Amino acid sequence: MDIEGIRNYVLSRKGVTESLPFGEDVLVFKVGEKIFLLMNLVSDPLKISVKTNPEKSMELREKYAEITPGYHLNKKHWNTLLINGNLSDQLIGSLIDESYDLIL
Repeated sequence: MDIEGIRNYVLSRKGVTESLPFGEDVLVFKVGEKIFLLMNLVSDPLKISVKTNPEKSMELREKYAEITPGYHLNKKHWNTLLINGNLSDQLIGSLIDESYDLIL
């Protein structure tokens, strides 16, 4: 997935809004009034942060070098994904879905 693919995927979910509350560098996606995904618009490669079940977070970090504790976020609940082509679109989509469901 690329930046537009992720954005389109996220916005296809019911009730999702996007905004730039932290400046023009970070696109924030919310469901209701709660954030479930942050996208760094200036990083190359692209980075997104999603909320994840704490137990699953540790497993993901151990399995994938591209998944690290959430940058400037609660490390227990958030992961940052490096979108460099090494993570499958299916995995990225499932982590976005999980984040959305956890917030919803």
